[in-house]
Amino acid sequence: MAGRVSDGLNFLRKQSPRRLWNAAGVVSSYYLSRLNGKPGQSGLPLSLSFEPTTSCNLRCPECPSGLRSFTRPTGMLPMDLYKKTIDELQGTLMYLLLYFQGEPYLHPNFPEMVAYASERNIYTATSTNAHFLSNDLARKTVESGLDRLIISIDGTTQETYHSYRVGGKLEKVLEGTRNIIYWKKKLQSSTPHLIFQFLVVKPNEHQIEEVKSLAKELGVDEIRLKTAQIYDYEGGSPLIPDQQKYSRYRRLPNGKWTVKNSMENHCWKMWHSSVITWDGRVVPCCFDKDATHQMGSLQEKSFREIWQSKTYTNFRAAVMKGRSTIEICKNCTEGTKVWG
Repeated sequence: MAGRVSDGLNFLRKQSPRRLWNAAGVVSSYYLSRLNGKPGQSGLPLSLSFEPTTSCNLRCPECPSGLRSFTRPTGMLPMDLYKKTIDELQGTLMYLLLYFQGEPYLHPNFPEMVAYASERNIYTATSTNAHFLSNDLARKTVESGLDRLIISIDGTTQETYHSYRVGGKLEKVLEGTRNIIYWKKKLQSSTPHLIFQFLVVKPNEHQIEEVKSLAKELGVDEIRLKTAQIYDYEGGSPLIPDQQKYSRYRRLPNGKWTVKNSMENHCWKMWHSSVITWDGRVVPCCFDKDATHQMGSLQEKSFREIWQSKTYTNFRAAVMKGRSTIEICKNCTEGTKVWG
């Protein structure tokens, strides 16, 4: 609890009057759009996900990076494109997630990316499989000013961990975690706020209490249990957990499975956040993993031009008209609540 409070206070300290004013405009325009049925948007995104790379060292069964199933190219985010966008949005951006697909620590300039945003007082976060958190890179991570580090740990034994994180080694995850904790203490840093993220699937759901104990033993700040997205869920999947509270899906009387989400025709994500691929394509949200709905390219336009474009406005309107008709929305259990 103390770690969460400290993390929350750290986030609030980084906000400026300009960012808060922008946030007020975004929230009010979202609720106004729900009242009048028109996709009006005021302000710039509060949150942004930037993809350092699509490359990954693992082969997780429900991940396009792991399956090597992208139709879009694999590559590394150019620093000049990244810096140009951060410079444009630094006055209004409240939260920067340096992650979309792939393993961010495979980018050779990852600590520099974090530092560039941290120097502009932007709250920064990333998600990693922790296989590359060597002693040196752990030190650079703490020194970079990274505010939140999410480490995926989907098992407390190698056998269980490897059943989903195919090609991974649990001991590397634990070693990377220890390295981060060591350098936080060594440099007397309260950041990054360290989170163990446990993706609950049927093969590992029996280890939920064990991972909580492991996190406490190591000195991890927080443990989060996350539900898994399954691509072909209609006929069921060996990954869907027995404990229904950890599943995004429910079984119908006819034996088929469906998403628990009620699929309401609005989406907070379309107003407050956006995602940028490594090569500068702007896509509406993290469910568009293959960038099938491109709002524009930062290679050609500024972010503001794309955010306020007719293409983006039309996509927001389509969401308000019928989310169930949009492919990336059909398997979505997020986005309908403010701050959710």
